[in-house]
Amino acid sequence: MRIIVSGSIAYDRIMDFRGRFKDHIIPTKLHILNVSFYIQQLRQSYGGTAGNIAYNLAGLGEKPILVATHGNDFGEYANWCRKNKIITQYSKKVSNQPTSTVYIITDLDDNQIAGFFPGAMLKSNGRLDAKMLKHSSYAIVSPGNLKDMMEYPKFLKKAQVPFIFDPGQQITSLSKTSLLSGLTLADIFISNDYEYQMVKKKTKLNDRTFLKKAGVIITTKGGHGSVIKTKNNIYKIPAAKPQKIKDPTGAGDAYRAGILKGLAMGLGWEQTGRLAATVAVYAVEKYGTQAHKLSWQKVRKRYRQNFKDTV
Repeated sequence: MRIIVSGSIAYDRIMDFRGRFKDHIIPTKLHILNVSFYIQQLRQSYGGTAGNIAYNLAGLGEKPILVATHGNDFGEYANWCRKNKIITQYSKKVSNQPTSTVYIITDLDDNQIAGFFPGAMLKSNGRLDAKMLKHSSYAIVSPGNLKDMMEYPKFLKKAQVPFIFDPGQQITSLSKTSLLSGLTLADIFISNDYEYQMVKKKTKLNDRTFLKKAGVIITTKGGHGSVIKTKNNIYKIPAAKPQKIKDPTGAGDAYRAGILKGLAMGLGWEQTGRLAATVAVYAVEKYGTQAHKLSWQKVRKRYRQNFKDTV
């Protein structure tokens, strides 16, 4: 099933600091903060919100359509997408910019310091292709170019393509009007618990009025699971159990792919949430956001092991 995934494409440069940030920061000197961390390991991997969601969807047997902008250094990433059956023909090349890059330092407590260079993401991907919209069953608008995040909900609503609005890291950059428009037009709003509070504060909505506008609210809570609120029910979804935890980066994007897979299958909300929780653990068990391997057969088995149920 074809699923539109809009957002960012990025190269992730992930660095490990084998210490703790808190041991090297003097609270009384934060106004003149000047600190350097010695990095023992550096890994480059493929990432970006759209790239990560699409990668997981492809592993689950779906046909993700990547809608984003990329730079003049996209060749290696493009080969990776082809290898993993991710459709990139609707992504736009910005020839005078590199692909977005994020630099992440992670300490022993899994605290992170990140720097993001948007590069090609500063340019809009442009209007959504009418043929693509006609042949797509679902979509997600995830953090990416701001203009696209403001315009795509309108295109998708007009084309009657049900979609998830996921403002994420762009909450601080989107206006109150844009946030309200996105969550009102969307079929589902998704965020982590901190982001949900940020959006409520910025839009001045309470839980009741937020749900009235969004229809369905999905809130992730890391190791504490997630909550799915509809107009009629609240589903408390437990976290699946990882075999080991190596890197939390990308778990949220994997979860979103699981939600889209559940929607594509026509599952109920409880099963959809549990499926998303199962997909998320694969990401935390590997360093990097696209380093894990997925297959629908293995995910179904793991779902059954965690929740004593089948999908």
